[in-house]
Amino acid sequence: MANGAADVNRPVREDRPAVEVENLVRRFGDVEALSHVSLTIRQGEFFSLLGPSGCGKTTLLRIIGGLDMADEGVLKIGGQNAREIPAHKRPVNTVFQSYALFPHLTVRENVAFGLQMKKVATAEIERRVGAVMETVEIMQFAGRKPGQLSGGQKQRVALARAIVNEPQVLLLDEPLGALDLKLRKQLQVELLTLQRRLGITFIYVTHDQEEALVMSDRIAVMRAGKIEQMGDAEDLYERPRTRFVSQFLGTSNLLDATVRQRTGSGGVVETTVGMLRMETIPAGREKFTVAIRPEKVTLYAPGQASATENCVPARVEQLIYIGSETHYHLYAAGVELTAEAMNVKGCRPEFDIGREVIAHLPPAGMVALDD
Repeated sequence: MANGAADVNRPVREDRPAVEVENLVRRFGDVEALSHVSLTIRQGEFFSLLGPSGCGKTTLLRIIGGLDMADEGVLKIGGQNAREIPAHKRPVNTVFQSYALFPHLTVRENVAFGLQMKKVATAEIERRVGAVMETVEIMQFAGRKPGQLSGGQKQRVALARAIVNEPQVLLLDEPLGALDLKLRKQLQVELLTLQRRLGITFIYVTHDQEEALVMSDRIAVMRAGKIEQMGDAEDLYERPRTRFVSQFLGTSNLLDATVRQRTGSGGVVETTVGMLRMETIPAGREKFTVAIRPEKVTLYAPGQASATENCVPARVEQLIYIGSETHYHLYAAGVELTAEAMNVKGCRPEFDIGREVIAHLPPAGMVALDD
């Protein structure tokens, strides 16, 4: 699983928030699309709203952009109450998945359109349009119409059109969703590099968990109009708090556990696959669900496991070969487990279907969930 962008050196100012949301509520009839959502996004931060369709992430983005209004709560942009700022005067711009380019205008004309509407001086328009087109590397397409561009080129034009207005906050609503996988991965890196260079706050909506992990300083995982968990990519992936986060942000093996022995902050729990040692057990709880990521499960041939504890006999029921790694579906004591292994020893998976194996579940890789 890819590491997030939080480790990358880039300016994130913490002196004043770019966007503040407090107890925001948005209702559509009897349905609460947003239910008392609160968060603070820092200046210069790449912040992602991640979740399935209908979770409220696009509704929140539209409210920040002024395309929709909240029924309750407070929204501040740059420290100012956004209710007092009409949409066209907010220091934000939006990039949509459809790009919404004007088909009858050239690339240069599309990029310049917003500045012309604001009646910016012609010389200043030329300067800013030229600079931003160089930044996103579309100068060679200046005279083309959108119909003559590829999907990736259109995405760059849409970004240039938004950035040329020099917004404090750039809102991006699944801008890579319509692209093929290879181009999407390429543009993830380009988009992150561009955000570093500009220092603009990016608020990015996506349902693609890998996309969020790759690019974000922080991520808010949303579910049913609420924020399920918020943090940097590593924290969310390594320490999910709920079943939903552990399964939506990647996949996890889930085991019901009962505490049998406590030793310091850790101890031994009884699960359906046997007694397992954990490094951390929550205080005051005797029963909970344990999550462990498939890539943390190591497989051995019987009798060859180097560990002496947390070793579970299992059988390979199915395997999925995806080139760089193999996903193993295991059956252990009546429970289905999954393990992932990098293919570093040859062209074939190490263990075939039907093979008896030992699955090692390391204590450090086991996380107690809140639900």
